[in-house]
Amino acid sequence: MATLPKLDPYAVAETGARLQANIQQAVKVRDEVVRDLLVALLAEGHVLIEDYPGVGKTALARALARSLGAEYARVQCTVDLLPADVIGTNLFNQREARFDFHPGPVFANVVLVDEINRTSPKTQSGLLECMQERHVTVDKQVHELARPFMVIATQNPIEYEGTYPLPEAQLDRFMVQLALGYPDAADEADMLAAHGGRDVVLDLDPVADVGVVLAAQAAAAAVHGSEALRRYVVALCAATREDFRVELGASPRAALLLFRAAKALAGLAGRDHALPDDVQALAPSVLEHRLLLSPGATGEDRRAVVADAVERTSAL
Repeated sequence: MATLPKLDPYAVAETGARLQANIQQAVKVRDEVVRDLLVALLAEGHVLIEDYPGVGKTALARALARSLGAEYARVQCTVDLLPADVIGTNLFNQREARFDFHPGPVFANVVLVDEINRTSPKTQSGLLECMQERHVTVDKQVHELARPFMVIATQNPIEYEGTYPLPEAQLDRFMVQLALGYPDAADEADMLAAHGGRDVVLDLDPVADVGVVLAAQAAAAAVHGSEALRRYVVALCAATREDFRVELGASPRAALLLFRAAKALAGLAGRDHALPDDVQALAPSVLEHRLLLSPGATGEDRRAVVADAVERTSAL
């Protein structure tokens, strides 16, 4: 691999600002949504988007890939989708009298897994090695995935008939969960004007490349996180485990991903050190989907648990 450029915090922030502005040319979403998407990108995490049909989930993933000049692939999940359809398979080459590996869509840089809860648990679990290990194993042969590599999975909060809810083990693989929401009236009217005659995402030009993304990821990993900040993240996650509304609180993996995400957010802000403010800003999108609630609790309780944990936990 070629030597990566070394980016300082200012360059990371500048790259993030360019990406955010470019994405929001084509997709009308809140600043916080694009911020959390870029945080996951820089922290080498994955994203789960749960929202109603037609609010721009697919367009957001496509806009990110085009802004990066990265390879993009889409997997439309159905009940008959097989793991081999996602990761690839070995096919016999009659001319060479051997088996050749034919990679699946997961070998792209940005992989959209659309309506992930509509495919079987067997196929869902096939994504686990890809997301966690950054490689796939087929017939005992290990194949490395592209770098950078990001899975953006979507699911709808309605139409649960015939779906397979993601188990907690797989939900825990997603660094952040996002909800786009409906745009306000002015933004929706602008969207009609912009998209009325063409697909605006196709008009986007790249404002970065995969080499810059890899350098930005290295810079985010190098952001300083003090011992006090690490203790604060641990205390915040522990507070979710002690809440009476929660049966299973944020795991140590959740603490690790929250810490990494906070460092990435600091990088996007042009700082070389992370702050408790970074942790607090990202706690809802990183922690809420990881909580297993007690019987009788609701989604509103999930949000309240994280908000109460942030309020109760003082920065050390």
